[in-house]
Order: sequence, then structure tokens, then C-alpha cells
Amino acid sequence: MNILRCGLTQALVELDTQEEVLAWHASVRESRPNGVLEVIPAARTVLVRFDPKQTSFTRLRDELVALPVLERISQRVSEVVVPVRYDGPDLPEVVTATGLCREEVIARHSSATYTVAFCGFSPGFGYLTGLDPALHLPRRANPRTSVPAGSIALADEYTGVYPRSSPGGWRLIGTSELVAWDLYRDPPALFTPGTRVRFEVIGA
Repeated sequence: MNILRCGLTQALVELDTQEEVLAWHASVRESRPNGVLEVIPAARTVLVRFDPKQTSFTRLRDELVALPVLERISQRVSEVVVPVRYDGPDLPEVVTATGLCREEVIARHSSATYTVAFCGFSPGFGYLTGLDPALHLPRRANPRTSVPAGSIALADEYTGVYPRSSPGGWRLIGTSELVAWDLYRDPPALFTPGTRVRFEVIGA
């Protein structure tokens, strides 16, 4: 673990794996060292925003180094079930690229339990880890200019749900009517770091 100063009010924690990021993020949120305002995980880092009136970078760094890293706080982890129809336009390409039949692709994608590792790209978009290695495929060579909200997609080691219509280069394998982002809901995002996610087949 390496902790770097990032501006006047932030510390950037560099970690080796995504599992370490998830466990460390959970630990910081649970212990809440004095002065910590926000904890933001990414693929291999965690950004900690703090109030300089309550603590200093040096003091916070020492607290973070001494922090015991929890494996997971499973009793506090929420779960989101996503009803999905596997009717995405890229599903035939995924079948061809993986060498699996359509039913096997669907079974492998829907049988896993995923974890939201971090959020990014657009509000409410969660990068879900736990994708079967057989489904690890690169992004499309030519991204789409518009991907419909509710599209279920995969790229590299991740899968996810597009929360709103936007450009995108992930492979679309299904659709869901689940509303992933709603400004009038508290919190607006269904997919927050640490949340468990399952996909439930409701049709072809």
C-alpha cells in the first residue's frame, strides 16, 4: 500500500488488486478516521477526501497505515437483483467469440454473484466484478454513439448496466427495465461500491 498526497484535501491510496480495494474501502468506511469526508474506490486506488480543519495529511496517513483491513463487512452489504432479457444485439458475437452456445453464455452470466467494485463513466454506472473468465472479451472496436438505458453489457473483466442513454463501447448482451439511476431516489444510484448484484433471467 502506498499513500500519496493529492492536492490539499485528499489522499490517494494505491493498492495491488481490486480485492484489496474493496476490503480497504469497507474498512475505511467502517472506521471513519477523524476528518474523513468521502471515500472513493477505483480499479486499483482509493481516494480519501478529508477536512484539513479536523486533520492533516500526515496524521491521516498514519491512521490509514495502521487501519486493520477487513475481509468484508458482509452483514452490511446490500444486494440488487437485476431482471434481464438476454436479447442484446452483441449476444451472437459473444457466442462466436467465446465458443460457447447461447444458453451457456446466458447461464454463465446469470449464475454469478457480482460486486460493484467502483463507479464511473456516467452517474450510476457500476463496474461489476465476478464475471466468468470465459466471458472476458475486449470492448467493441467501434463504440456506439447511443446505448439505451437498461442495457446489460460486458467488457474485459467487467459487466454492468447502462443507467442512462449514452455512447458506449461495451458488448450489449441483454436489457433490463430496472432503473439504475433516479435523482428522486435516496440514494439515486442502485449500484454503489460493495453492493452485491445478481442477474435474474426473465426471458430470451
